[in-house]
Amino acid sequence: MYDSKPYFYGTGRRKHSVARVRVYANGTGAIKINGRDIDDYFGLETLKLIVRQPMELTDTMGRFDIECNVAGGGISGQAGAIRHGLSRALLQVNEEAYRPVLKKAGFLTRDPRMKERKKYGLKAARRAPQFSKR
Repeated sequence: MYDSKPYFYGTGRRKHSVARVRVYANGTGAIKINGRDIDDYFGLETLKLIVRQPMELTDTMGRFDIECNVAGGGISGQAGAIRHGLSRALLQVNEEAYRPVLKKAGFLTRDPRMKERKKYGLKAARRAPQFSKR
């Protein structure tokens, strides 16, 4: 998909999700995720709120159109990845105004928490097989 309209770009990551976010200036406030509207993509209201947090914090609701391509992980991780990517893209719009606000909220920091790997001899990362006396 090639657009001649100029945009600001940010990549966000959370757990196993990777989001590529484009922010178009002079928009109507529409948010598209993988070609679908945000209301169609996320069923839970809390996930929509997570995605919109950087816009509300920087008081830019309705000023930009947002297009996201997100892959991997679950819906919660994808919402967090979009928030991270959107925050990074907003920095390109106006860094000196938005950086202190977004940094204080913790939206610019990549969350390093990942799933712990499975260990041999165990059923999961820490779950041991049930012990029987016989």
